[in-house]
Amino acid sequence: MLLLNGATPLDFGYVAGRGFDRKVFMRSSFYRLLVLSLFSTVNLVLTSCEQDVRYSGQTQYLGGVHGNAPTTGAPTDNVSYWDGDHIGGKPSVKISIKEQRAYFYKNNMLVGISQLSTGREGLNTPSGHFAIIQKDINHVSTKYGDFVDDAGNVVMPNVSVDDKKPPGSHFKGAPMPFFMRIVDGVGMHAGYLPGYPASHGCIRMPQFMAENFFKSLSTGTPVTITN
Repeated sequence: MLLLNGATPLDFGYVAGRGFDRKVFMRSSFYRLLVLSLFSTVNLVLTSCEQDVRYSGQTQYLGGVHGNAPTTGAPTDNVSYWDGDHIGGKPSVKISIKEQRAYFYKNNMLVGISQLSTGREGLNTPSGHFAIIQKDINHVSTKYGDFVDDAGNVVMPNVSVDDKKPPGSHFKGAPMPFFMRIVDGVGMHAGYLPGYPASHGCIRMPQFMAENFFKSLSTGTPVTITN
């Protein structure tokens, strides 16, 4: 069946009786080819994305395994990488709050970059020149965490130790694995990264980057934080 100039569906016999309109035929054929070409292009792009490691299950997501926020929907980390295992030299770290990135150097050679989530507004990460003063692989916050019951179930999440606790609950500090203290209660550690500054002042990074930073620096390693 064929639709001709807005008429009702016609069979080929009727079309032949009225005569063949070459312009209508060429125009409709052109649009069909254009649509088919667009579908083919979209299909090729989707296939390529499925094969790209950035879109595969191997991608490191900003959402870490630690923290109360769910990792579903967290942005993909296409920035973080580590290439410092076979390079020696004096380590140093530079952190850009504006970029939400940490740069790891050995003898002034860049060997790793980590995506970050620094302190949110009102709990800003301090800027300045510091040095690592403590390392604790299984550190737990003494100030922020959850109120839980005796069975370990969360009664009230994301609280301060000074908040009023519900009856029958107690404070449980938030885990801060691979903690590298910089100043006071602020340090780098593995944690949840939603894609923007969200911490209480600490410097969260994906766990695999926190592990690499932790094993490659020591107390006294200089850390520069710029805003």
